[in-house]
Amino acid sequence: MFIASLLIDFDGTACPHDVSEELLDRFGDGDWRRYDDAVDRGELGLRQAAEIQSSMLRATREEMLEFALERFTVDETFPRFVAYASATRRPLAVISDGFGFYVRPILERAGLEDIEVMTNDYVDGALVHPFAHAVCVGCGTCKMRAAARFRESYGSVAYVGEGQSDRYGALYSDLVFANKDLVRICEQDGVPYRTWTTFDDVRETLESLDGVPGPVNPERCPGWRDPA
Repeated sequence: MFIASLLIDFDGTACPHDVSEELLDRFGDGDWRRYDDAVDRGELGLRQAAEIQSSMLRATREEMLEFALERFTVDETFPRFVAYASATRRPLAVISDGFGFYVRPILERAGLEDIEVMTNDYVDGALVHPFAHAVCVGCGTCKMRAAARFRESYGSVAYVGEGQSDRYGALYSDLVFANKDLVRICEQDGVPYRTWTTFDDVRETLESLDGVPGPVNPERCPGWRDPA
């Protein structure tokens, strides 16, 4: 089966660093990690935790963007992977459930200004969610919905990621490339996956595919949270 489209996580994936965490380490006021721990225990959803964490930032958007652009860029193998996707006519989007405002500027600085981006944004000191689910409030950016849209639009989708927020994209994608925490999560959820270290690994796997497992596609996303 030919994989027709691609969804790529940003923090820790397209960019080797988790820029949101780096911003919290530099500009955050308080113990932001305890909210990640609360997500892991199932006490908070990803959106609620990120909204609390973003409220802990003590700098302007401009100051934080300058910090991010000075220190972080995309993985060195990512631009040629984007070129490969374009050459093989595979639509590709970057998707993030981080603070988001730095994603497009980092991509643009790397010469990747034409990539579709789905992410949160940080506006006037608050996190906003232009790519949220219409009902569920579990995540800020709904990766389940993105995977379902890409499958409907293009026929199949591969997801590349590494962390907790990638769980919900992985469950609804035809092929998953996982590293770091996403490996453990996929094993717990019964999601078949391929490991990857660089985007060259992803490309080589796509070139040699003789079949894909298809999505697990649970009826109800395990990250689902109803509005209060």
